[in-house]
Amino acid sequence: MSLQIPKYMDIDRNLETRKATLKVLDPKERDQREMWGTTRAYLQNHVLGVSEGHTAILRLNGVGYRATIESTATTVQSEYPGQQFVSLKVGYSHPIELGIPQGIKASTPQPTRILLEGIEKEVVMQFAAKIRMWRKPEPYKGKGIFVNGETIKLKAKKIK
Repeated sequence: MSLQIPKYMDIDRNLETRKATLKVLDPKERDQREMWGTTRAYLQNHVLGVSEGHTAILRLNGVGYRATIESTATTVQSEYPGQQFVSLKVGYSHPIELGIPQGIKASTPQPTRILLEGIEKEVVMQFAAKIRMWRKPEPYKGKGIFVNGETIKLKAKKIK
């Protein structure tokens, strides 16, 4: 895990207070100010990922929607040795099998819940979005795959 910091930024470390501050060369320049906050947020996500880790909880809501973690897959090839796969049964005629990226630990505490854990927030949330893509929450019946307590407002039936 690494973070590329732009050349016009500098990290000042204070060993006594164990804090780091991010500074830019010219705070009046717009591009530097914009990247200042973005880089600080990326840096904070990296520190939090290493110290605590990032999690994403996916909730499958619908009749017959199930998820399992499997060590082998029939429709996709393994990208690295020991790769596991998330198998989704979400209303299609076949199960959807997705390879779990390296650095992510997936588990299913319940058949309708998927717990993703990892140190890189971007990778964890990108994989959660990839899973969610198969059944986005729909507003009429409230079925779909919800990420991290996401809710939707149900719409009324269409009346002619």
